Amino acid sequence: MLGRRVIVEAFLRWIETAKTGDRARAANALGRAYLQSEMSADERAAAEMAMTFLLDDPSPRVRLALAEAIAWSPDAPRNLILSLAEDQPEVACHAVTCSPLLSDADLVDLAARGNGATRMLIAARAHVTRPVSAALAEVGDEEELLCLLENDGAVISGLSLKRIAERLGDCCDIRNLLLDRSDLPADARQLLTQHVSNALIGLPLAQAAIGLQRLQRISREATEAAIVSIAGDIAPREIPDLVQHLRLNGRLTPSFLMHALCAGKVDFFAGAIVDLTGCGERRVRSILATGRMHAVRALYESAGLPRDISVIFVEATMLWRDAARKAPGSVLGNVCGRLLEKFRHHDVHGAIGELLDMVEKLHVNEQRQSARVYAALAAA
Repeated sequence: MLGRRVIVEAFLRWIETAKTGDRARAANALGRAYLQSEMSADERAAAEMAMTFLLDDPSPRVRLALAEAIAWSPDAPRNLILSLAEDQPEVACHAVTCSPLLSDADLVDLAARGNGATRMLIAARAHVTRPVSAALAEVGDEEELLCLLENDGAVISGLSLKRIAERLGDCCDIRNLLLDRSDLPADARQLLTQHVSNALIGLPLAQAAIGLQRLQRISREATEAAIVSIAGDIAPREIPDLVQHLRLNGRLTPSFLMHALCAGKVDFFAGAIVDLTGCGERRVRSILATGRMHAVRALYESAGLPRDISVIFVEATMLWRDAARKAPGSVLGNVCGRLLEKFRHHDVHGAIGELLDMVEKLHVNEQRQSARVYAALAAA
């Protein structure tokens, strides 16, 4: 015990008069010796006490030299690493980015209490776990989350990706990185399409050229088409989450549901009806696939569709069944065209008129797409 005290007292007397460069070299040498040299228990305790004293050195150069020597090692004193991790950024960077001693709880705490520079260092670690990514997704700013998304060693859950989309989906760079991910949940992808739509509506030049009201309509239709496209590509396990997300955001409108039905997105459409009615999935699918007209109509009305609109949905369902059997590759064009022909001479107005207007636009777009494909084949 006496030997340890003598060593520390001699070191402290020397520190008081040593120049900054000498103190920095001593701090680095002391840290390396602690990790690499054979020391008795007393000598190690004395070295640790001296390094602890160096944490209060007024020069960042000294603390940085100590961090460079010990931050990478699992054998470094944990109390030193925790203190260095909360130092100013140029000192903390070694401990925060390299130290294997910082647990998930330590890193989450640092992310919550630290500044942007600290969070950036956490996001840049070679391995970032789900809990740490979740903390960054909740409190990180644009630059920190860009760093996280670009880090191949970061494990980010679907919930965290959605949270990033909610908070910063209006940032073009973040949006692009999210959309490039194959593990991005469908509801988060839909959120990003809404951010794109909002950005378009907010452009003064577009408002001046097209007019705000028409721009809003175009944006709404484009967003709806994008969501239907997303709905057709997602895994079945993702459908309930996307449906719930759309319902909570008021997007399961008759127009949107008709778009999905006419486009043949049957799995998604069935999932939406399950959510809206509360009926079991097996029963809903059975009615949609083989149920008689009255059963189909009762199902749609239990989903909240008014009686006059439910008639159109029933007819679209019967047409979809027939088109799927005869020509599964062109369901959209067949259903839309035949649905319009069926109701062409009816006196339509209000919600029914709007619904059929949407169907007509789908039909026109499908015809144009078919013409493009035909022209491309003819030119080949």
